[in-house]
Amino acid sequence: MSARELVVLGTASQVPTRQRNQNGYVLRWDGEGILFDPGEGSQRQMLHAGVSAHDLTRICVTHFHGDHSLGLAGVIQRINLDRVPHPVVVHYPASGQRYFERLRRATAYHETAELRQEPVSDDGRLAVTPAFTLSAARLSHPVESYGYRLTEPDSRRLLPEELAARGIAGPDVGLLQRQGSLRGVTLEEVSAPRRGQRFAFVMDTRLCDAVHALAADCDLLVVESTFLDEDAHLAVEHGHLTARQAGAVARAAGVRHLVLTHFSQRYTDASLFAAEARAAGFEGQLTVAEDLMRVPFPKRR
Repeated sequence: MSARELVVLGTASQVPTRQRNQNGYVLRWDGEGILFDPGEGSQRQMLHAGVSAHDLTRICVTHFHGDHSLGLAGVIQRINLDRVPHPVVVHYPASGQRYFERLRRATAYHETAELRQEPVSDDGRLAVTPAFTLSAARLSHPVESYGYRLTEPDSRRLLPEELAARGIAGPDVGLLQRQGSLRGVTLEEVSAPRRGQRFAFVMDTRLCDAVHALAADCDLLVVESTFLDEDAHLAVEHGHLTARQAGAVARAAGVRHLVLTHFSQRYTDASLFAAEARAAGFEGQLTVAEDLMRVPFPKRR
C-alpha cells in the first residue's frame, strides 16, 4: 500500500445516490490518517475501503452542512468503541461549535479515546509536525467554510554517484545525513534540494482568492466541482464551483494531479466533468472521483 494516498469514501453533493455516498475522504500521509468531511455513512464506507478507526489521527471538517459532517457522530463513537490509543485532533469552523457538540454527543456512549478539539477561527497554520504543516483558508460559501492544505518541509535528495566519488557508503551515509558533514564532506556536496509535497482539500466554495492560494503548486488537489458550466449561475447562487472553474484553477496553480468530486445528482455522465476541466486548459493528471477509489500521490519530482 502506498504510504501516501487519498482514499475516497463518498463523492455526492447534498444527498447520496445509488452510486455515490455522501462526502468522505481519508488522506494517508506516511503514519498519519486524516479524515476530511465525514458525511453520513462514512463509518460504513471506511469498512468497505479498509480504513480503520485506528488509522485516524486527525479529522478536518470544512463546514457544517450535513453532507460534510453528519457522519461525525458515528466516526467519533467508533473511535471510542475501538479504544483508539492515540489522540485524534479535530479541526472545524469555530462558528459551528454548537453543531460539533451536538454531533459529538448525539447519543449515549462510553468515552475511551482522547479527542482534541482545535476549532478554526482564521486563516493560517493549524499544526506543525515533522511530516507537514497544516493550514486553513476561509472559502466563500453561505456558511463559514475552510479549505485545508498540507505542505511537507523541503529536504535534500542524496546523489549516489557523488557519495561513491567521495567514498561514503553504508552506515556513513546515515551519519552524514544526521551530522551534516563527515570527513570533510558536506551534505550539500552529495545531495540536491527536494521540494516537499503539497496537498489541498477545497470543498464548498465560490471562486475566490483562497481557492487559488490553497491550490498553488499542489502535487494533489481535491476540489469540488458540483456543477457543469451550463449551470454556472447555480454555482454562484449556492456557493459552488463548476468543473471548468476547477480545471482553470488547477491549470493556473500548476497542479500535478487534480481530483474532481462532490457531484450534483442532476448529472448522470461523470465524463462531462473531466471534459470541462480539460477544456479549461488543465493538462496534468486528472481523476473524476468514484466511491472507494484510491488515488496515489504523484511520484516525487
